[in-house]
Amino acid sequence: MLEFFHFKKDIPFMRWGKVTTAISLATFLFAVWALAYKGLNFGVDFTGGTVLQINYPTAAPIEQIRADLAHAGFKDVSVQNFGTSRDVLIRMPVKAGMDNASLSNEVMAALKTNQPQAELRSVNFVGPEVGKELYQNGSLALLVVVAGILLYLALRFEWRFALAAIIANLHDVTIILGLFAFFQWEFNLTVLAGVLAILGYSVNESVVVFDRIRENLRKMRKDVPIPDIIDNAITATMSRTVITHGSTQMMVLSMLFFGGEALHNFALALTIGILFGIYSSVLVASPLLLMFGVKREHFIKPVEKKQEAVV
Repeated sequence: MLEFFHFKKDIPFMRWGKVTTAISLATFLFAVWALAYKGLNFGVDFTGGTVLQINYPTAAPIEQIRADLAHAGFKDVSVQNFGTSRDVLIRMPVKAGMDNASLSNEVMAALKTNQPQAELRSVNFVGPEVGKELYQNGSLALLVVVAGILLYLALRFEWRFALAAIIANLHDVTIILGLFAFFQWEFNLTVLAGVLAILGYSVNESVVVFDRIRENLRKMRKDVPIPDIIDNAITATMSRTVITHGSTQMMVLSMLFFGGEALHNFALALTIGILFGIYSSVLVASPLLLMFGVKREHFIKPVEKKQEAVV
């Protein structure tokens, strides 16, 4: 295995297991409270609204478009390039007392203040029924992915390992959703895609750590305590964790800071998920193994002594 650096001594992660588990429990409860009390701030994809396609003769000034719309009193508007740099897609929530014609006229009047050559190509209304259907399909997709991961973990590991990994993964998803609810960041289809990606990403880290723990349980000396076996497994995979997550996080942060508004919330969900995915795999799932009472005997069958034949 490729190592970026090597630890001479194992890091005693399990000494802090109770503390990190308590922190995780508090964070999890906070996320559940945010979801129950504030709820997710669903975007136009789920609530319905108006979608306008605008064409410009040259590259569209995205930031100027957002500023013009904000100045005209249009809030919670999504502006992004569509197809080419000259085409822009604007998603707007439903505005009471205004039909599509009136809304598009006001939008074009605001945009033509600084860009008189802007041309309206199409106006589409996404009804609440369509948004509700997308919400139901998105929820179903999330449930199917979770069910698939649960089945995989149940088949791959002994039940204590599987249960610990399941709790850790649900912990990550709940915290992502809780933070989006608490800060009222817009939750749309791209964010849902990020959550689904994090589910697979997080379970991969748990599987790597648990595979090494299971291997250590079989090959390390019998007098080595279980916490030390887990510490050795986590330390041995630490270099791989730094390389994998570090390179992934750099890519995601580049999308977060330079990808524009269209990718911002998607990258934000990935950033939170990657950070908590590392944390949960090391400092949530592994301490749970100790709480569930994992033992060497669960993986090594005792050798039965053969009875000598009586002459």
